[in-house]
Formats: sequence, structure tokens, C-alpha cells
Amino acid sequence: RVHDNACVARAAALRASGAEVVPVFVFDPTFFKTSKRGVARLGAARAKFALESVEDLKTTLKALGSDLLVRVGESEDVVAELTLTGANERTIVLTQTEVTSEETDMDVRAEKKCTAVARTGGGDARFERIWGSTLYHIDDLPFELSDLPDVFTPFRNKVESKCEVQSLIPSPSNGALGSVPTSAGNFEWFPKPCDLPFATPKLAQDCAALISNGVDERRAMDFKGGESQALARVKYYLWESKLLQTYFETRNGMLGGDYSTKLAPWLALGCVSPRYVVSEIRKYESEIMENKSTYWVIFELIWRDFYKFFALKYGNKIFHLHGTCSNRSAAWREDDAALKAWKSGMTGYPLIDANMRELKNTGFMSNRGRQNVASWLALDAGVDWRHGADWFEHYLLDYDTASNWGNWCAAAGMTGGRINKFNIVKQTKDYDPQGDYIRHWVPELKDVPAAHIADPSQMPRDLRDKIKLNYPNKIKLPQRSYTEFGSTPGPKRDGGGGGGR
Repeated sequence: RVHDNACVARAAALRASGAEVVPVFVFDPTFFKTSKRGVARLGAARAKFALESVEDLKTTLKALGSDLLVRVGESEDVVAELTLTGANERTIVLTQTEVTSEETDMDVRAEKKCTAVARTGGGDARFERIWGSTLYHIDDLPFELSDLPDVFTPFRNKVESKCEVQSLIPSPSNGALGSVPTSAGNFEWFPKPCDLPFATPKLAQDCAALISNGVDERRAMDFKGGESQALARVKYYLWESKLLQTYFETRNGMLGGDYSTKLAPWLALGCVSPRYVVSEIRKYESEIMENKSTYWVIFELIWRDFYKFFALKYGNKIFHLHGTCSNRSAAWREDDAALKAWKSGMTGYPLIDANMRELKNTGFMSNRGRQNVASWLALDAGVDWRHGADWFEHYLLDYDTASNWGNWCAAAGMTGGRINKFNIVKQTKDYDPQGDYIRHWVPELKDVPAAHIADPSQMPRDLRDKIKLNYPNKIKLPQRSYTEFGSTPGPKRDGGGGGGR
């Protein structure tokens, strides 16, 4: 994006002092690899959304008189190729500060190679890492990172009472970035799905098919990547539909496009700034209405901040089986049958199956759904929760490393907080009592009465036969003792990093 972007503002300042500015986006194969558990990390729907987002950014930059160089390859190689080597020439690489090791390691490798290349001809190069992914700036936190609370509520209380959200950074004016030097590369080239380093050729084919044919017609909404689409969604949700003022009452929905903001995919890729969203909400509160709903969207954005800083505090522990807590462990299982049923939406638990089918077919799932499917896999089935995090990474349009892995680690009870085990049948009765969402995604249950939609296995045999029910029996689950966690399950929490919101 170009709005509220500190890197773009810094680039404009350097241009004003005479520098040439070359905006670059790299599709790095690191993010397309297969995970340790055998899942391709970036799926077709995510790639489609990313391509759309990059293309939209290129269009925006061209309208400003600049352009975007798009490359496929190792980031360190691309940066090195663009590094100036002449005597007394300086290359400055502006990049957003990242919080997880893969990205930070990539940054370090690129900086080392860039610096070394510059020195070969007597030049100079350096990286400037600029914070820009959260609502609250890291420098404004009212505590040292080592003292970051390990649960959300104390974090929220402290930042809300002691921090101010920084002002928006103005978007660059026309010509502020200058024109791009043609010597930097081929600005006309833009990758097709077949050019991307997918883990398998089929994923490239699937991505091309999604671009040509569109996403499943049962989708909640037609997500298209890009800053312009993100800003249009903010405008629609706040100003055109005024759905913001009822968000608190509708946020636990699962069917349709308007029960939540649906901003998560654009937030995850940086197409919209969380500060911009809050600034629009504050404007809405001033001009139209302030209520619990207007605040609750901000509340969700603070969840997102929490997991970003949590990942920075704990590093690679959020990827480990036993998570971030040293005093809690659990006996995790490898259960291929349960995992396969969960992934394919064939567990025999209608709410779980509907949500998993929606994810697989559209790249989206509601926040309510995410909490339930995570609880089922980790706490009911007892399967290594990292399989779930991998699956979400592949499919979710709004995949964000910190939010995804932090939420899964917490859902598995591996952050030391309260264990939130969901009663799937009760959740169905509470949030899909008539079964509208379930029937939307599990058509084989279309004739099941609402009274039995939460648990068709309890239907009388004669009714099952009458409607010719063809739906799997519930997966047999292990008996688990939560003393292994050092804690018993507590009441469910609300929120969770903004995913699905």
C-alpha cells in the first residue's frame, strides 16, 4: 500500500534529496516451500490474492509517476542485483521490520549480500528497517518487550490506558517518488501463476483456474487483493452500509459477507493500515455513532497487535509442540484418520465439517469457526496442533505468521493461559441453531431437521432411513485428562487476533 506507509514516506524523503527510488516486490520461494509436516505453505487462493494485491500496488505507483519492479527469486539475489557498486554510490534498502525468524533471517542474508556487492566497486549499502505493521507502534509500548503480558487482557488494558495510536502518515503526492530508472530492470513483466515457485505444478494450475473461473459461488464474499479493494471495503462497511454500528451483535455469524468487517485478508498483506481503520472508526464515532460495536472492531485490532508482539517476545517457541510455556505439556497424538477427516470436512461433526469445507473451497473461515475447529483438532482429537496451523497457512487468505501460530498455540493450551475447550454441539445450537450455515456447506444434511442438525447421530433410526442420510459417523475421539496440561478447561474467550473478523 502507499497510504500510512512509513517506508514509502521515507522513500519520498530520500527522493526529495536527490535519490532514485525503485519500489520492488519479490515472490520468494521460501514462502512456497513444503512445511515439515508435508503441507505446501502457500496455496492457490492465497497466491491469487497476493498477485492481485501486487498488481494493484503496481497500478497505484504508476499513477503516482513511479512503478513497481516485480521479481520471482531469492530476495537476497534480487536486492544484490539492484545494488549500486560504483565508487561513492550508496544503496539504501527500506524494508518493514519483521518479527519472526524466517523473515528476519532473510533480511540479514539480503543485507550481508547487498553490502558485500556494494563494496566490490567502492560503494556503500545499508538497510533501514522501519516498524509499520501494528496499530500501536513498538516504541510506544508502556513496557519492555520482555515484560509483555502473556495473556491478552492485561496487554490490552496497558496499551489502551498508556498508549496513543500514532497519526496517519500521508500518502505520497504525484511525482513524490520520482520516475523509476529503466536500468533497474524490466518493469513491464508481471508473473503468471505458472511463473511462481509453487510446491507442486498443480497448485499453479489451481491458481490459474481461480483467476479464470472465480472462487466457489458459495463463498462469503468475493475477496480481491489490493489496497484499492481494501479501502473500498472500509468505505462500504463503515460509511455506505453502516454495518459498523451493529458489529458486536453480528460478529459471531458464519454465513454471508456482512456479519463482520472481512478486513483480515487485506490487513494480513498490508493492503490496509490498522491505523487507517481506526482513524475511520474515530471519524465515524464523531460524525454518526459511538457504541460497543465501534469499539469492538478496535478491540479486534488490538488482538492482532498482541500476537505480533507475542511472536517477537517468544521467537521460534510459537512453532514448537509445547509452545511458550515451560510448565505445561500434553500427550499429542499422530492420528492420520482424524486429521484427514478434519481436513476434508468429514468428521461427523457438522459444524466442524461445514467450516473446514468453507476454508478449503474459499480460503476463508469465520472467527467463530476457527476457534471451534482448532479446539476440536487439538483438544478433542488430541492431534499435534501444528498440523492445523500448517493447514491454515496453506489456505487462509488472511494468513499472518504471528496471528496464525499464536492463535493455534493458544488454542492448544500451549501459551500458559486458560484452556478454551469448546463444546461443539452447544456451539452449533448457539450460533447455527437452524442449521443454515451447515446446510450451505454440507448439502448431504439438507433434509435433517433443525432439532438434530447439531448432532445427526442422535436422530432416530427411522428418520435417518427416511431421509436416506449419507453422512459419516462421528470420529471416535480419545478420552483426555486435562491434568496433563496442568490446568482444566475454562470458559471460552472472545476475540483472537482478528482472523475472520
